[in-house]
Amino acid sequence: MKRRALLGGVGTVAAGSIAGCVTRLFDDEPDGVVLDPQEDQIADSEDLSYPAYGQRLPEFELHDPVSDVTIDSASLDRTAIVTAIFTFCPAECGILLNQLVGVQGILAEAGMTDEVAFLPITFDPERDDADAFRENADTVGADLDAGNWHYLRPESAADARAVVDDGLGIGFERTTDSDRVEGYDFIHAVVTLLANPDGVVERAYRGENLDRNRVAADAEAVVEAFRDR
Repeated sequence: MKRRALLGGVGTVAAGSIAGCVTRLFDDEPDGVVLDPQEDQIADSEDLSYPAYGQRLPEFELHDPVSDVTIDSASLDRTAIVTAIFTFCPAECGILLNQLVGVQGILAEAGMTDEVAFLPITFDPERDDADAFRENADTVGADLDAGNWHYLRPESAADARAVVDDGLGIGFERTTDSDRVEGYDFIHAVVTLLANPDGVVERAYRGENLDRNRVAADAEAVVEAFRDR
């Protein structure tokens, strides 16, 4: 699937605010989805750089160095919440992960811990190792003991580029022209994907200020729909 870079690559760090709206993007509901079309999607799915409503989640196989397991997205039989981060990020990534931790808690209360996987993928494997991930989990409050939160680490910067930018279409650029982080920083898009157990994207949320209740409700609806199958 070829996606154009329109409306989705590297822009401002908080890629959530776009002027205007699209009243109706979907003439026909795509195959494989269980949710209604996303009302705040800013363009047709094929015109976005990242996979959106009704498109397949690009496959990846990445290691979680904290729990020492490898996640193969093609074999994942759970609803998945996928995003891209770096743990040395001083602002937007922490805000995003805090919101996702809230989603993790809501789904735990709903008895869905084993049915939803949280998969933050780093695009900074040079610095993000198991210790950095554990420290980040402590900072944002992620429950690693729940077994459904996996920090995923590509083996190299080239692999991170292939998975995050080329595959998932979440753009990022390394820069040394920043006073936010010592050494180097990243300018990056902020996108979070909700994919169903068949690997089809149901939602693509832009920006770090997610509505945790909305994301949890969407995930619950997907889980419940697949329970009935």
